[in-house]
Amino acid sequence: MSNSGDQSQTEKVNLLGLPRHKMEQFFVDIGEKKFRAGQVMKWIHHYGVDDFEAMTNVSKTLRARLAEIAEIRGPEVLLDETSSDGTRKWVMRMAEGNSIEAVLIPDGERGTLCVSSQVGCSLDCSFCSTGKRGFNRNLSAAEIIGQVWAALRTFMPFDRANERPVTNVVMMGMGEPLLNFDNVVDAMDLMMDDWAYGISKRRVTVSTSGVIPALEKLGEVSDVSLAISLHAPNDELRNELVPLNRKYPIERLLSATKQYLSGLGDRRRATIEYTLIEGVNDQPEHARQLAELLVDVPCKINLIPFNPFPESDYRRPSGNAVKRFQDIMNQAGYITTVRTTRGDDIDAACGQLVGQFEDRTRRSERYIPVHQEVS
Repeated sequence: MSNSGDQSQTEKVNLLGLPRHKMEQFFVDIGEKKFRAGQVMKWIHHYGVDDFEAMTNVSKTLRARLAEIAEIRGPEVLLDETSSDGTRKWVMRMAEGNSIEAVLIPDGERGTLCVSSQVGCSLDCSFCSTGKRGFNRNLSAAEIIGQVWAALRTFMPFDRANERPVTNVVMMGMGEPLLNFDNVVDAMDLMMDDWAYGISKRRVTVSTSGVIPALEKLGEVSDVSLAISLHAPNDELRNELVPLNRKYPIERLLSATKQYLSGLGDRRRATIEYTLIEGVNDQPEHARQLAELLVDVPCKINLIPFNPFPESDYRRPSGNAVKRFQDIMNQAGYITTVRTTRGDDIDAACGQLVGQFEDRTRRSERYIPVHQEVS
């Protein structure tokens, strides 16, 4: 009997990760009307409810049925830490004991939540701490949207009409989002759905290092905003910084970017992310190459001064070098901003998210012991 009970428990459907069309199908499959989907989604995402008994506009019979076959299971918050600059980081435990990190960056009335898509990262970008720790697995749609859900629950109760702790979501946390395509798309659909979080498509951004086939496919199913992790103005340098470039070089990446933007139909621009590393890609010639490279790409530039971490010998560029690079790009006609380092005192800055997990790639063994020997 106990084995049967354990099996039925594991087969429960986690409603947290179901976008509208899948939630509607779930209710149709159990003999209910589609409108039940809207009722339950609002309880889950508007009010952070994880107990069917709290859903007072759902019949007692249906609530009992849902408790038998479904669940609302979000991540467990292990750590909720706030930086001196107001940046807030959550470490969240996922299945199998792995943990990931999500970060909220407040800026006036805007609150940008940086969400993870994988446990670790399967890419090995040379300037990113996450990549040096290796990779374990993709996150499910429930685990991705669960980061938004769990973060907002720490602010409750709040007035949805007047308070918006999270106004923007960026898929820029741990992992390469487009290598977890279906789950990321489902989660982003929930972010934009009025029955869930109702965030504008202009305020949900997916960042990619350049997984071209997935980027081409994204244009067929979504219209979220796009950020490109470029970080170099030529293939030779980008091959070193972003190894994925050897498979999908810059010309193909920018072509796919333009194709995606052309399908949006609302004159949106891509955000070009460029991490500035002292003596590597921060010189005036790099800025001039970048300006020429992007001349026919509708974009704005986001310069990110490198955030140091123990496993890297890279250094942060000087303020003068950053300003010089920005000036060259501005003079070339690009809207160019410098991302202010936020949350570095709690290791929540860009490129510093690591979490805790088993590295199935064993990549971490190549980096961490070396640093420990030197230190």
